[in-house]
Formats: sequence, C-alpha cells, structure tokens
Amino acid sequence: MASTAVSVDKHYDLIILGTGSGNSIPGPEFDDKSIAIIEKGTFGGTCLNVGCIPTKMYVYAADTALETRESSRLGINAQVNSVDWPGIVNRVFDQRIDLIAKGGEEYRRGDKTPNIEVYDQFARFVAERTLKTGQGSKEMTISADQIVLAAGSRPFIPEVIAESGVHFHTNEDIMRLARQPESIVIVGGGYIAMEFAHVFEALGTKVSIIARSELLRHLDTDLREPFNELSAQRYDVHCGKNITQVSQDSHGITVTLDDESAVNAEVLLVATGRVPNGDELDVERAGIEAEDGRIKVDEFGRSTSAEGIWALGDISSPYMLKHVANAEMRAVRHNLLNPQNMKKMPHEHVPAAVFTHPQIAYVGLTEEQAREAGHDIAVKVQKYADVAYGWAMEDKTGIAKLIADKKTGKLLGAHYMGPQASTLIQQMITVMAFDLDVREVATKQYWIHPALPEVTENALLGLDFS
Repeated sequence: MASTAVSVDKHYDLIILGTGSGNSIPGPEFDDKSIAIIEKGTFGGTCLNVGCIPTKMYVYAADTALETRESSRLGINAQVNSVDWPGIVNRVFDQRIDLIAKGGEEYRRGDKTPNIEVYDQFARFVAERTLKTGQGSKEMTISADQIVLAAGSRPFIPEVIAESGVHFHTNEDIMRLARQPESIVIVGGGYIAMEFAHVFEALGTKVSIIARSELLRHLDTDLREPFNELSAQRYDVHCGKNITQVSQDSHGITVTLDDESAVNAEVLLVATGRVPNGDELDVERAGIEAEDGRIKVDEFGRSTSAEGIWALGDISSPYMLKHVANAEMRAVRHNLLNPQNMKKMPHEHVPAAVFTHPQIAYVGLTEEQAREAGHDIAVKVQKYADVAYGWAMEDKTGIAKLIADKKTGKLLGAHYMGPQASTLIQQMITVMAFDLDVREVATKQYWIHPALPEVTENALLGLDFS
C-alpha cells in the first residue's frame, strides 16, 4: 500500500531514476519542464560502464589475438608474443569509457540543461511519487508529477557463493583487474559468461566454465549443439553441474561440484544472470506493483498500479538488452509528451547477439518454437564454407539458419553462428520488421559477390516452399 503524505523539500515535473537509457529522455521538448535525474553510481548505466561497450572493446582485442593464433590456416606464421593487460584496461576505461561517463554527468550538471538537477545518492520511495535521496551529503525528499524508473539491474549471485566469504568478481569489476589472471573459473553459461570466456582464453588465460545446463541453452538446436562442442574443445567445461562449496586460500579459488569433483583457478567470475533493481526502491510504499524486483507495466510502459509512474529497460522489460531499453525509452518519451496518442512498447522481432567465438546472432523463433506454434515451415541451414568468402576465411563452423512459413513466405526466425553474425543478421531483422516475403527477398535485390552476405542469399534460395 502507498504511504501517507510526507514533507517534501522540492517538487518537479519529472524525475528520472537511472542514467542509462533514461538519461536520453530529456531533450529540447522538455526544456520547459523541471527535471530531477537520480544516479547513485556512475553516469551512463550498465551498458556504457560495465556492459555492452567496454566488453566489446575487450572482445575486439580477443578476436584479433585469436585470429593471429589461428592464422596458420591462411598460410601465415604469426603468434601473440604478449598481452598488455594494463594497456588494454587503460585504452578501454581511462582513455574512453571513464571520460564519456564523466562528460555525461558534467553536461547534466552544467548550464546547458539548467532545468535539470542531478541527485547522486541512493533513492527509495517514501510515498506516492515521492522519493528520499540526496545531493552530496545532503538528504532530501523530492516528488514529481511523473516518475520514470530506469534503474536497471544487477548481477545475480547464487547463495552458495554469496555466503561462502570468497572473493569473487562480476561483470562490474572483472574488466578492471590490475593484471590478467593465469586462470579463471566462470560460473554461468549465458551470454555474459561466454563473452568473458572468449576474452580471457583468447588473451591467454586458462578458462574453466561451470554451468547447470548446456551453454547458451536458449539457442536453436542447430547452433546450440555445435557451439557446445566447440566450447568443450577450447575451455574446461563442466555442464549439468551444481556447486556445493566454494573456498579460497593463498593459491586461489576452489569450486566443489555435486559430483565431488573440484575446479581450481586464480580468479572466480560469477555470470549467472541479472536481477531487476525494483526490489531496492521500496516501491510498495508508492503503490507500485513489482514481482521479483521487476516493475509491472502495461503496454505503454505505465505502472499497472500507480498513476504517474513509468518504467523502462532492465527494471521492467522482458528483454534485458540495451537496444530494447533505448527503444522503450523512445516510446516512454513519446508517451510523456503525447498522453492522448501513446505508442506501445516495441517488443516485436527483438534480435540479440552474443559476442563470443564463434559470434552468434538471432531473431524470431527457433525451429522448435515454430513447429510448436503450428507453422508449416521451410528450413534451410547454409554453411559459410559453401560460399566464396567462407572459402577466403577457411571457415569450417559458421552457419546461417532461416525458418519461414511455407504458406505465407514470411520469415519466422533467423539464426547465425560465425564471423560477422551480428552484422549479417541485420538484413533479416529488416525482412521481419517490414513483413517482407522471403520468396522475393533473394531475387529482387543484388547481393554483392563474393561478399559474406551470400550466405544469407543462398539460405533464402534454399528454402523449399513446395
């Protein structure tokens, strides 16, 4: 239940909680509004500071190192002589990420947005549309006509690790290690785990992975099975195992599994998913419904139970992806400005990519999901190795898989595993977004020969609609 009224130090037209995608809401259209922005951590949110952007800068370095290491297949005798880990950290954070985060905060505090005030302490609800927070050492109670919750998520830590007392890392600090570890054990089998596994192994760290199920278990079977096989060749993989104990001594970390085996490493990285931050805000005092920290919103991004409350991104979305948070932000921004003509949250044809090795990208249904939905489907799996650019790369494992409805010719799903997967899939995202007939897509446009998109062209041509 919402609490009774409390004394308020300052009232605003709009409060935005979180400076990831939420920080993009205020533009010229809001210049006549009084706005408070609350950020207890570093400006820019997860993606900028500890997620998408810095990780891909590490991944790019890892890709280069791995390509160098494996270049003999191209007739090149090359090797990685050393990895300057402190130099990578400096390039990513000191020279780029930290400067952007600092600049973003300075901009919001500066005279170019005089209608915006920044609060830099933890915030919690104390009444309807009323928050207790602070600036510097001064605690204040502030309220607003409208509040946007964009406070993101945090790493989930399994109880057996949280209560063990050992020193562990998450995505939030692993990239800032003072030195590169000789060995690392990664707990988790999702996209965060697999991206860091690629980074560390490619740069020379011995990687062990512990996962309760298969790696990237959500993938279409034709990608999931070969990916797990390739991973087992590269990492020390322990799938289908649960952790019973974690201990630490002067030699490092020991993780004991339910089959009584043990995995040892210098460093422990926990990458077992993320938890929405709604449970940290005392939302029940404002009458805001939430479940397991996830704010309940309607199709327009409004709280289902509290007037004037909106939410976007990881704190409320079914998709914990930055491009989804950005799209939801645009919808919420429109709805704040146009309450009589609101847009729905954009949750159709949501794509995703995993920047591991091989790179993976997908959109739409898996083959199993398409069959379960009752579609009569055409399926084509096209190997990179069967097109000219695949020959150039000497690629042996890359595939593109397309799934289409035989009756309508509509694309139901696209799945890529291999070099440039996150780029190649963009054409198929367009096909789905604009509801194109794949029976025409392959032949009504040019495909540059011998570029890698011929993988997609051949997959389209290979779909059997008879």
